[in-house]
Amino acid sequence: MKVAVEGCAHGELERIYDTIAGIEKDGGTKIDLLLCCGDFQSTRNLEDLQTMAVPKKYLDMCSFYKYYSGELVAPVLTIFIGGNHEASNYLQELPYGGWVAPNIYYLGYAGVVNVNGVRIAGISGIFKGHDFLRGHHEFPPYTESTCRSVYHVRQLEVFRLKQLSGRVDIFLSHDWPTGIYEYGNKAQLLRKKPFFAADMESGKLGSQPLEELLKAVQPAYWFAAHLHCKFAALVPHNQSQKLGDEESGSSSSSSEDEDEVKEKKAAPTPSKSVPVTKFLALDKCLPRRAFLQVVEIPSDPVEGTPRLEYDAEWLAILHSTNHLISVKENYYYLPGKKAGEITERFKFTPTEEELEGVTAKFQNLQVPENFERTVPAFDPAEQSDYKHMFVGQPKVQLNPQSNTFCATLGIDDPLCLVLLANGQELPAVGATESTNRDTESSKLRPVEEDVIEPLVTPTKRKLNLSLPAPISAAADTTDKNVIDLPEEEPEDATIATEAPQVEEPASVPASPNVKKLKRRNQGIYQAQED
Repeated sequence: MKVAVEGCAHGELERIYDTIAGIEKDGGTKIDLLLCCGDFQSTRNLEDLQTMAVPKKYLDMCSFYKYYSGELVAPVLTIFIGGNHEASNYLQELPYGGWVAPNIYYLGYAGVVNVNGVRIAGISGIFKGHDFLRGHHEFPPYTESTCRSVYHVRQLEVFRLKQLSGRVDIFLSHDWPTGIYEYGNKAQLLRKKPFFAADMESGKLGSQPLEELLKAVQPAYWFAAHLHCKFAALVPHNQSQKLGDEESGSSSSSSEDEDEVKEKKAAPTPSKSVPVTKFLALDKCLPRRAFLQVVEIPSDPVEGTPRLEYDAEWLAILHSTNHLISVKENYYYLPGKKAGEITERFKFTPTEEELEGVTAKFQNLQVPENFERTVPAFDPAEQSDYKHMFVGQPKVQLNPQSNTFCATLGIDDPLCLVLLANGQELPAVGATESTNRDTESSKLRPVEEDVIEPLVTPTKRKLNLSLPAPISAAADTTDKNVIDLPEEEPEDATIATEAPQVEEPASVPASPNVKKLKRRNQGIYQAQED
């Protein structure tokens, strides 16, 4: 299978597909799959454009809306992850992935799929240490802060990906793994980007969680973008780090430029018996820039269009770790070996029973082609002067694809949870005020159709975590610090084991990811009936 890999797309889909068409014409071949490593910019209309974290002078509709509206159709199956310049509101509707347009599939916060037997994993966003331990607490309309934090990588997605076993052929990320430059031509990289030197010395160039994933997953290929330059590396692995790892027989790209040849010569040459990850970062989509690479990947022979399927192991991991979802802004901690006395499960690599359980929930693992437009697409004829128009952010919306997926698998939609946790009403799935526009160009779900109600969270987790009112007003005024808890905890903070003396209804189990913290004068916060 011939796979085209794109660096930062930045909304230039027409240019990318035109480049692929040129490669196919010149080489007399057929590209089966396009992978994009972030900054995809799936902006459907002007409201989506307002959720992108870029200066206003760089806000540009580009061409994605044509594929969303149906004016154009992607000529090749396209799979992408999110970066740090995205229509965050649209992608947040699809936390577990889904179609953003016909033949264009988003992997979600993190995801694993199979295309003709090729196993593809990926993680969206970029790493920022101050947000890594938080939950997915953001929702539209975004503030100046949440407009950026919404695309920051969280620990839950890294934790889930670490549970994978077996072969992973391709891994996609926007960031680079920390230290990856040590396995390629570092000197040449610094000649291209001399300002990288300071970040290399301080260890800030790249993402440490991605370095951990690289060692844990050991994919045959790892593709990235973000730093707007082409860089190749060969990363050998300690075979004992991953039991049962199978060395991939994938070949390198059929088109190599002079710089890549030099990089390969400078990189360490591992033994053939040692598992190796072939890392490649690519540039953004601009003329005379190295933004696209074609790679030949061994795959199952399938006639016709490529077959996109869910990964059974990933579905089982999502199901078994559903209780670990957090939508709170404060830090929280996931189970691990060093958590003291082990009283809960910390390893979620699926058992055979768990794999059978999740596969039984689906008729087959093929991803359904259930894309539907839920908002009007951008109209250049009516909004040609959009850069001088005042447009507000969109209201929060739920996506019918996520509703169907979560209901089938029996897991929570994080966007539903964060709305409930913040006292918001859940909107009907796929219905907003904008869907009432009855125009042929929008081709939206007709208003008279029955609208699917939002999914009721299967875990029935208790989201209202506010304390009962104080027993007496006098007690409330005697100590102003009774609930003076820090909003954030340092990474080495320990969690108190003594639970507050507040009874909870037996019929509603407490959320497993809620920390039990000691509170001063906790007696005054007991329920009134006590």
